[in-house]
Amino acid sequence: MLRSTTTRRFSALKRSHFLLSRSYSQPRERLPHSQSPIVFRPEFFNAVTSNGQQISTYRVLDSAGKLLDVTSGMEIDEQLAQRLYENMQLLPALDNILYNVQRQGKISFYVSYGEEATITGAAAGLAMDDEVLGQYREMGVLLWRNFGIQQVFAQCFGNQEDMSGKGRQMPVHFGSPEHHFHTISSPLATQIPQAAGVAYALRRMRSGRVAACFFGEGAASEGDFHAGLMLASTIPSPVIFIVRNNGFAISTPSTEQYNGDGIASRGPGYGIDTIRVDGNDVLAVMTAVKEARRRCVEQGRPALVEAMTYRLGHHSTSDDSFAYRQRSEVEDHKRIDNPITRFRLFMESQGWWDAEAEEALKAKLKADVMKEFRRAESVSLCEVGQLFTDVYGGEMPWNIREQREELGSLLKKYRKSWEPWRNQLAKYKNQGQDIMKE
Repeated sequence: MLRSTTTRRFSALKRSHFLLSRSYSQPRERLPHSQSPIVFRPEFFNAVTSNGQQISTYRVLDSAGKLLDVTSGMEIDEQLAQRLYENMQLLPALDNILYNVQRQGKISFYVSYGEEATITGAAAGLAMDDEVLGQYREMGVLLWRNFGIQQVFAQCFGNQEDMSGKGRQMPVHFGSPEHHFHTISSPLATQIPQAAGVAYALRRMRSGRVAACFFGEGAASEGDFHAGLMLASTIPSPVIFIVRNNGFAISTPSTEQYNGDGIASRGPGYGIDTIRVDGNDVLAVMTAVKEARRRCVEQGRPALVEAMTYRLGHHSTSDDSFAYRQRSEVEDHKRIDNPITRFRLFMESQGWWDAEAEEALKAKLKADVMKEFRRAESVSLCEVGQLFTDVYGGEMPWNIREQREELGSLLKKYRKSWEPWRNQLAKYKNQGQDIMKE
């Protein structure tokens, strides 16, 4: 028995010595943690310069609104087309009024939208209960989900009808749990890793839903972009990263932001299914996002959609874009490749739209927008005391109570003598009495 055990141990030791010596004497056919082929000369790889090819761009309609592939089986009917078009037309109608309202000093800030095909097409490609984490040009997603014009003005004015942020947020920083739209944050790219986490939670819940994260190519220069994509690809999580590559990060042109092939070239490096799409083609964006969503749901993995578009407006009301680009450049883009014009031409070619319908829609939208603007002007701002609520759960802590009492005593003492308070307090509900009476 002892001899048998000793013999077996010796045989096992001899075999392991043979395998060990063999592994060092023969070349390995595979590398650890990689399926990369083995070569015998140093080869450097650069996806941009190695063969001169670039990632293709998906398009359905040409600039004249003509279907490029009539056999593609595009799923679009008259009712859906009209809804897409109305949503796209509503954005500039709001744009024009709110931009001028800010210039009149009635609201503090405004970010112009444009990019109507990118935003509306993406909204149409998502399910209505998918979670959306936007930047600050995604109001079209909310409008697609029946977020009313009244709520748009209430948020921008910060009045007591603002259910989005109770008058505390900057204009256009929307949020609506009812519409599955997470509140916008000003710092760039913070929503990208958050979206990866939201999508992971949706996958754990087996909800069949996805998260959609919108941002610009400028935000893709932030570290949070890489953290978010790495997190989403390794967990993994069903999130669609939708990049609006509109050519400028405020005043920095995209040519100075990266040397690679746009943002789409970064997706494959993280193992993410990626597509580049014509962002001025609403049907192309809708189709691409719809397919990205299908992949996310079925595979439980992320997808990246880069929409190539152009920012017609200034970055915001704090910006004068003609200081760094020619006015003629903007007018050329507006005339030659306007996303609204392109889709209108398509609808006309299908017999779904005409000049009479166009005139009627523009008149209706202008009337609706002006009606809600006048209403928002007449509604009081929130109570001053709401400045201190919803900060902590439960009982208000001592330091917040102390600040509230201090503001109340200052208002009592100086509200009539200090001009800003004398002019502004009348606009608030109860004129600050809610904290002065304490």
